Amino acid sequence: MTTRAALLRAFVADFAAAGMEAPEREARALLRTGLGLADLDLIARADQPVGPDDEARLRALAARRAAGEPLARLTGRREFWSLDLALAPDTLVPRPETETLVEAALALFPDRTAPLRLLDLGTGSGALLAALLSEFPAALGVGVDLSLGAARQARENLGTLGLSARSAVLVGHWGEALRGGFDLVVSNPPYIPSTDIPALEREVRAHDPLLALDGGPQGLDAYRALAKALPSLLVAGGYAVLELGIGQEQQVAGLLAADGLAIQGPARPDLAGIARAIVARKG
Repeated sequence: MTTRAALLRAFVADFAAAGMEAPEREARALLRTGLGLADLDLIARADQPVGPDDEARLRALAARRAAGEPLARLTGRREFWSLDLALAPDTLVPRPETETLVEAALALFPDRTAPLRLLDLGTGSGALLAALLSEFPAALGVGVDLSLGAARQARENLGTLGLSARSAVLVGHWGEALRGGFDLVVSNPPYIPSTDIPALEREVRAHDPLLALDGGPQGLDAYRALAKALPSLLVAGGYAVLELGIGQEQQVAGLLAADGLAIQGPARPDLAGIARAIVARKG
């Protein structure tokens, strides 16, 4: 019977042949996720046999991974802000850099007991809304997405995390159906210029929904819509925290300022040092 160590070696070789950047790391991640193991289990019990059904399943997953399908798509799950989220074809895979928006929001509202009213526009899997509700136990939140499939998945994730009583998910175009009154609006909008889509990594281009990626000719279409909507959505003194694409800070800041929002210092950088979370305030 094949052992965990033998499968690991086989997957490392397959991934290396496919030109993957870190084949051993990828192989370990696939085995851990596919078998439900902790890191220590995989290391300390490498000689444990893998049953034939599990081996066949894992080899099929490895073949799809070698062909460029992201691990999160293979498993249908992704961790964000230490929360386990289910994914759907209509949802973007949450990225670690998006956690920068949560960090920025926490810095704006140090009182975790505040009864905030939160809005997540383009909620996708519900990652941002779920993270914020988990940090602010007295807050209420609304998520909006144009995709029905994404909205369903966000609602399911919020329910699984025990957040249904403090949240609602709507299908709509940004904030058009809402009356406002929010203390904090967050959004990770589509910001990739349309002409750049074909050059994206295959994992993104072929497996993330185009609706969540394509920001129009300059990558700014969503920001223009958000800049127009935010003044009526926020309470006086309320904040908006938006994710930025690389090199978009000045352009987005200009759009927000043109609609009367005050930019709060330079954008917060992610772990790679990229300006990622821009903060604006309604006066």
